[in-house]
Amino acid sequence: MNIASNISGIRERIARAAKESGRTAEDVTLIAVTKTVDTQTAQAVLQAGVKDLGENRVQSFLEKYEVIQEEANWHLIGHLQTNKVKYIVGKVKLIHSVDTLHLAEEISRKATALGIVQDVLFQFNISGEESKSGAGPKEAEKIFESLSLLPGLRVRGLMTMAPLLAGESETRQVFSGLKTLSETLKKEAYPNVSMDYLSMGMSGDFEAAILEGANLVRIGTALFK
Repeated sequence: MNIASNISGIRERIARAAKESGRTAEDVTLIAVTKTVDTQTAQAVLQAGVKDLGENRVQSFLEKYEVIQEEANWHLIGHLQTNKVKYIVGKVKLIHSVDTLHLAEEISRKATALGIVQDVLFQFNISGEESKSGAGPKEAEKIFESLSLLPGLRVRGLMTMAPLLAGESETRQVFSGLKTLSETLKKEAYPNVSMDYLSMGMSGDFEAAILEGANLVRIGTALFK
C-alpha cells in the first residue's frame, strides 16, 4: 500500500472532475475514511497531507482520537446512536449523519451543556432505499423549521449516499436530487442553517458526485488498496 501515491492519484481525479464542473480542486475537500485502518495508518495519511479524517463508528474514532487528537479535522460519517452523542460532540469538526430530529435534539442538548456549537450535516435518503438511513426529501421543510430553533447546533449542509450497485445515470440523479434540495432549503433562509457543504461521493462514485456539486467526498477503499 503506497498511501502517498494513492492520495496523489485521487487528488488528480478530484481536480479533473472539479474542472469539469466549473470549479477547482481547492473547492473540494478530500475526507480520508480511516474506518478500516489502524491509528498508525491514519497518521500516515496526515503526514501525506490529508488533514480531514472520517470515521464510521464512535469506538473506532475514540481510539484514534486518543492518539491523534486535534491534529486532524475529524468527521463522523456513519450512523450515530443517541447514546453515543456524548462521546463525540466537541471533538469532531462535522457530524455528517444526522438523520432524525431526535438525534439533532440530543446533539443540541450536549453541545449546549458544553457551551459550544456543533456543526452538522443533515442526511437525506434521496434514493428511497429502505436499507439507507436518512429522511425523505418531502420531510425537509418540516424538519428544518425545527432544526433551525435548536441551540448549540449549526446545520452546514446535507449528506447522502447513492445506491451501491446503481449505474452512473441513477447515481448522478441521486446526487443531483440532493443538490436541488440544498438550493431549495437555502432559499428558505432558516436561522442557524447554511448550505455550505454537500457531502456525497465515495471511492466508487466521487467523480459523479463532484460533477453534481459535491464539495466533501468521503474516500476510503481507493486510498488503502
